[in-house]
Amino acid sequence: MLRARWALMLVLIVSLAVPAQARWRVAHTDRFIIYAQDSARDLERFATVLERYHRAIELLTGRPIERPSPSGRLTVYVAGTAGTIRRLAGNNRVAGFYSPRAAGSLAFVQVIDLTSGEPDFSLVVLLHEYAHHFMHYSSRFALPYWASEGSAEFLAAARFRANGEVEIGRPAYHRVGDLFAARVIPIRRLLAADPFEGAGRREVDGIYGRSWLLYHYLVFAPEREGQLGAYLTAISAGQEALAAAEAVFGDLDQLQRDLDDYLNQRRLTSIALSAEALPPGRVEVREVSDGMDAAMEVILRSRRGVTADEAPRVAEQLRAIAARYPADPGVLAALAEAEFDAGNDAAAIAAADRAIAADPATVNAYVQKGFALFRIAANAAPDQEAAAYAAAMEPFGALNRIEPDHPLPLYYYY
Repeated sequence: MLRARWALMLVLIVSLAVPAQARWRVAHTDRFIIYAQDSARDLERFATVLERYHRAIELLTGRPIERPSPSGRLTVYVAGTAGTIRRLAGNNRVAGFYSPRAAGSLAFVQVIDLTSGEPDFSLVVLLHEYAHHFMHYSSRFALPYWASEGSAEFLAAARFRANGEVEIGRPAYHRVGDLFAARVIPIRRLLAADPFEGAGRREVDGIYGRSWLLYHYLVFAPEREGQLGAYLTAISAGQEALAAAEAVFGDLDQLQRDLDDYLNQRRLTSIALSAEALPPGRVEVREVSDGMDAAMEVILRSRRGVTADEAPRVAEQLRAIAARYPADPGVLAALAEAEFDAGNDAAAIAAADRAIAADPATVNAYVQKGFALFRIAANAAPDQEAAAYAAAMEPFGALNRIEPDHPLPLYYYY
């Protein structure tokens, strides 16, 4: 009896020592949808940081962009630990990753700690990829590799103060090792159309670091004032990358020496933008439904993309959750996506119809139903093809009426 009592006490102690799994919440802003197992306060702060970062890029680039349609926002999944991210990515060197998509790009990051104002590496990855996202969205011209990566590294080296101030252009501390290893990379290779061609792992890291250094130098060095803009203008006019560099920067050997001197400076300039200059707009935080809370771990695997082997297992798991929450439109839309990925078109359509019946505004249900019907139409007999494609357009037509700027109905109309 005494032994049983001690055993029970041990179980209670262990139970008390393990924190309960936090509830999933979602934040909606003008440009982001963020899912996280975090407090409402911390999630609101993270969402505000991302909106202020967007505003900072607009100010620094002089490229204000319109608010995207609801489905055009970037969805960020705060997925958990470094191990979780590596498993989702299928890569042991990844701290976070970004998936560009026509109907709402996705980003997966580790748990974010903003207590110090200093972004951890997972947040730096997100800021880097969002800088690319912004540049692609706001420009008609592709940048040379060094300028594309250098500008993203420049913008991602940020600090977010508690008073709302954002500091951009700080030293890229996460590239310190790469910078000092990168001295062997010749400037002409860095400025070439594709400096990564034939590069080994250390060289790739060095190209990123050196690209940041060159971009930072051209932004802040008084003796190089105006050269970055002139160079990008020449590139947009169709001039070849290395020829444009020689025409604008002059002696490239001198540029390399100047870069080495710049790297060895004791202090570097940065730009501080006040909170008043960076209004974050609306931030709405709420708990997800019980069904979505139960399904989120599986949805993460589904949304990052599944292999042919993974797809049936993910669909099976979501079927079990949908059986427990048969009227949850978010769960049913996720099931429709998983069934489509597993090749089960009829089941995908059925799940999508149930989601739409539960909530006619469930956007992803229309998307998945359209995908399934288009796949059916692609395999239809010639005499049934026209009717099959007409049926496949119906969910996209309905989606267009709900959200006129959603890109997929426009794409399928085309």
